[in-house]
Amino acid sequence: MKSMGQTLFSRLKAACATEWDAYARHPFVLGLGSGTLRQECFRHYLGQDYLFLMQFARAYGLAVYKSDNLEDMRQAAAGMAAILDEMGLHVKYCHEWGISQDEMTNLAEAQATTAYTRYVLDKGVSGDLLDLHVALAPCVIGYAEIGTALRLDYADNLDNNPYRAWIDSYAATQYQDLARAQTAQLDRLMAERGGPGRFPALVEVFRHAVRLEAEFWEMGLTLAQ
Repeated sequence: MKSMGQTLFSRLKAACATEWDAYARHPFVLGLGSGTLRQECFRHYLGQDYLFLMQFARAYGLAVYKSDNLEDMRQAAAGMAAILDEMGLHVKYCHEWGISQDEMTNLAEAQATTAYTRYVLDKGVSGDLLDLHVALAPCVIGYAEIGTALRLDYADNLDNNPYRAWIDSYAATQYQDLARAQTAQLDRLMAERGGPGRFPALVEVFRHAVRLEAEFWEMGLTLAQ
């Protein structure tokens, strides 16, 4: 169970500090903050992120199926709605970067895209709702932390940063509220479904998901297919 002042997410992140730093401080992320990331890398990432979000919307659909009470169903439905809204913004943003929706729809998934999204879905199918949300957390909550950190760390140079809109979208109040709701949901699920003996297994789920997230950044950085 969580200690006073600690969330399950903070405990998981502390237990995977090395992997988390490699994810949250990946060169791709730092390139977004400094504005020095090659634009062709960002375009490649954007296309794959569209496919990524498609699978994450399915993961929230799975969360509805795995729920056994109305509150969990509503939380999962809200998460799916937020992802679908994000996809609408993503399509518009991609258009601004010269990527059409048809082009994104016809893209082949990169190996890193398949690896993380199917890992999340597998955890949801083989485990319970807590396993699924722990596997989702590095993305859903992690992007909120990364967006906030980049906006603070690179505040002096954001006006000329071509990736400012991306940073601002994840640092924005609407997305931060989504991340806080996800953090609270993790704590509630742990209280209902977990216990001291379950934490080590959740750490391993989280650790693997964080590593897969870092590999997704790496895919964008290296243009690997």
